[in-house]
Amino acid sequence: MIRSRDEPWIRVEDASAIGATRRAATALAEACGFDEHDRGRVAVAVSEAASNLVKHAVEGTMLIRPHPEADAAVEVIALDKGPGIRDLTRAVRDGYSTTGTLGLGLGGITRMASVHEVYSLPGRGTVVSMCFTATDEPPPPLRMSGLTRPIGEEVVCGDAFAYVEDGGTAVGLLCDGLGHGVAAAAASREAVRVFQDHHDLPVTQLLERIHRALAGTRGGAVAIARLDRERGLVRYGGLGNISGWIVHGEGRQGMVSMPGIAGHQRSRLREYEYALPPRALLVLHSDGLSDRWDVASFPGLPARSPVVVAATLLRDAGTRRDDATVLAMRTAP
Repeated sequence: MIRSRDEPWIRVEDASAIGATRRAATALAEACGFDEHDRGRVAVAVSEAASNLVKHAVEGTMLIRPHPEADAAVEVIALDKGPGIRDLTRAVRDGYSTTGTLGLGLGGITRMASVHEVYSLPGRGTVVSMCFTATDEPPPPLRMSGLTRPIGEEVVCGDAFAYVEDGGTAVGLLCDGLGHGVAAAAASREAVRVFQDHHDLPVTQLLERIHRALAGTRGGAVAIARLDRERGLVRYGGLGNISGWIVHGEGRQGMVSMPGIAGHQRSRLREYEYALPPRALLVLHSDGLSDRWDVASFPGLPARSPVVVAATLLRDAGTRRDDATVLAMRTAP
């Protein structure tokens, strides 16, 4: 089972942040068993990405964390709010740079990473996802990924997510603990604990167990999606204001949650079944993101990897007035 952890985003807005990101990445690579040569490769790529953010970006941030599904791998996500890259093919050529773009060094970054992905919209910003491994084997492609970001300067996020893959079935949980800070995080972690022990239960039974378990906590909003990739179906149930969406190339469809607060008050719990369009994506997010985002304003995003989808929505729909969490689930077998 994969679960969220409190992983700090690093603001990369001045030159002092370049060293901070390099040290964080090198320390994590060493902890993951990278040798000196590979630690150097990670350090150079992360320093270059941070330098790009400082020189050319607006509101640049970076997340450096262990790869969620590989033991000896480092995942790095860099995102910003502008100016974007107008010609990505030219930008990834080593040495290419144009004022107002993030072209400088991007070719070297993508060459040094074991796996990389770049999603950029002119005038909107860029998301760069990189993964580094300590072996010659690339990490497994992720069919699910999530990101959390605490409110303001908080270190602990009151939201949490978890997911598990079991053959052709995948189950995802998102919990938004009431409020923020340590007490909200305690509620979310309790929901994750119950999910870990009982994720094979039907959706409504699992929601009921979580509701009872959260009675001794502040409580929170909870949603669960059980995805059957072989049959092209999702069973969804929620309590409170978690947003659940079926996203595809033509738009999105909302999934229904019931009103209430898990642990304190609820109406009748219900499970809804939805047929999935081909190549769809499931997106769950807390109310730290506005639900007014329009998939049509993100050309090609539904076809991107779950981590790039999550990062893009966190950047563009997330607010700084609340904890924010996104969980993206690929529906294809």
